[in-house]
Parts: sequence; C-alpha cells; structure tokens
Amino acid sequence: MSRFFVGITGASGHIYAEALLRGLTAQGHQVDLAATPAGCLVLRHELGVEAGQAGELLAEALPGWLGEECASQIRAFPSSAVGAPPSSGTALTGAAIICPCSMGTLGRVRAGYSSNLVERVADVALKEGRPLVLIPRETPLSVIHLENMLDLTRMGAICLPAMPGFYHHPNSIEDLVNFVVGKIFDRLGIESQSGARWTGLADPPEETLESPPGISAAGETEGAP
Repeated sequence: MSRFFVGITGASGHIYAEALLRGLTAQGHQVDLAATPAGCLVLRHELGVEAGQAGELLAEALPGWLGEECASQIRAFPSSAVGAPPSSGTALTGAAIICPCSMGTLGRVRAGYSSNLVERVADVALKEGRPLVLIPRETPLSVIHLENMLDLTRMGAICLPAMPGFYHHPNSIEDLVNFVVGKIFDRLGIESQSGARWTGLADPPEETLESPPGISAAGETEGAP
C-alpha cells in the first residue's frame, strides 16, 4: 500500500476531503494530512471539526471526526510544520492531493511560494515528478484562475475541479461526492468503488440520414428529369 499526502485548504467542499480520507484508509493506504489556517476555518464551519487555528488540534480531532480505525492510518501535522517528513523529496510520498484547493493555494503553488506544509508538499511533488492532484472548488473562474490551472497542468499537475456529473442519476449528496472522489482515485491509479462507471445508453437513439436540401435520401436530385 502507498502513503499519500492530503492537504485541506480554505475552499468550500470539505465533504470531498472527508470522503477521500475515508476511501484511502479503507483500502489500507496511509495518509499524511495537513490543513491550512483557512482550511481549519472552513473545516469548522462546514463539518464542525475543530482543528485549531493552523491544524495544531487536527490529530486529536481525527478519531471523533473519522472514527478510530480511519484515524489510526493518518498522521496529522500543523500547516506550519514545514520540516515534517512529507516536506522532503526523500519521503517517497505516492502522490499529493490538495482537496479542496483554494484559488490562493493554487496561485502560490503555481509560483513555487511554499508558505506552509501543504504548499511545500505540492512543490516537492512537482520537482520530484510525482502526481499532484488539485481539486479546485470555485465559480466563476477568473482569467487568473484559469491561467494558473493551465500553467500547473503544463508543469505536470492534474487539475480536477469538483464538478460532479449527473448521468449516473445521483440520489444523494453522497452520490455526487463519490463521483468526484472516484475521479481522484482513477488519477491516482488505485481501485475505487466510489462514483459510477459509464456503461452506455440503454437505448441508443437511431441514426437518421439527413439529406442536403434538394437531394433525396437515395442520392437523387429532387425535381431532376
């Protein structure tokens, strides 16, 4: 099994991070986890999880949040712990996932500005050629946002916006969340029971041959002698 790094930032959508952590640990993977100060603020607001001002309480919050079994496979670090094991290229982290990824974090990662552990691990993933999966959650997107995502994609990162599909006929918020988490798992190259696979339309529409004006379906010119 692999060890992954998950960074939580100040974008909305922390329910995606929760499902991602549960999914990774359920398969036996180990996780290093950090939340930025803004991430801690949103985590408190959206999920009621108290991680402190900069993630210093995140480790003790994990059992109550995710359960003992899940928490036992996660190492949580304050975002200020820039000397933590995952901050080094020698840590051999399988991949870094920032979920959700704020536009501020996205911009700093693009510029190589490592102001905290989350940004430092992203920088390490880029320099070491390891998978970096970014889950932006923002709308609408400005030119700055789009250009930052384009630049990071060219650098080798994977920009995977939290955009759930609807062709699988979701019945709950959980179905929508699992759709996105399943996409993340696909890009990490690991098995996933999350989301839904497209199996095709049950009754594909019949193709009809539309003739240009003046031409019959048989290829004859209408009105010709």
